[in-house]
Amino acid sequence: MREWLVASGIIEGPGSLLLVQNRRRDGRMDWSPPGGVIEVADGESVRDGLTREVHEETGITVTEWAGPVWSVEAEAEAAGWRLNVEVFRAVAYEGEITVDDPDGIVVDARFVPVDDCHVQLASTWLPTHEPLVAWLAERWTDSRSFKYRVHGASRDDFQITRL
Repeated sequence: MREWLVASGIIEGPGSLLLVQNRRRDGRMDWSPPGGVIEVADGESVRDGLTREVHEETGITVTEWAGPVWSVEAEAEAAGWRLNVEVFRAVAYEGEITVDDPDGIVVDARFVPVDDCHVQLASTWLPTHEPLVAWLAERWTDSRSFKYRVHGASRDDFQITRL
């Protein structure tokens, strides 16, 4: 079973949220908060890795994080992977948006009005979309946990169930 630790950052602007557009391996495009895989084997802390990922993907430098605001556990037994995601909220940041992702995944970044986020996130998979939309509606401050089971061996036939 392959395992990944991913960190994601909620970065708010006036009435907006920073989202990045991702080009997936299959050519599909979707939107999500910035973030990525954390290299804990290299001694990188989750917050340091998140700060690095956000800067690489957007040019924004976060100087203070709160959280995690929520975590996500998703397991796809048939596909052979387990994903753990920690989502933090930026308390302070600086810089201007510039997209120069060394991984070539992020192709756009912008502050999206909060009222439009549900439209931008509509094509994003459930374990990213559902917690973020819930947080935008409630703005909780305590940490929450979301767990999902992913059935199917490939993305084309995934069926996702919230536990």
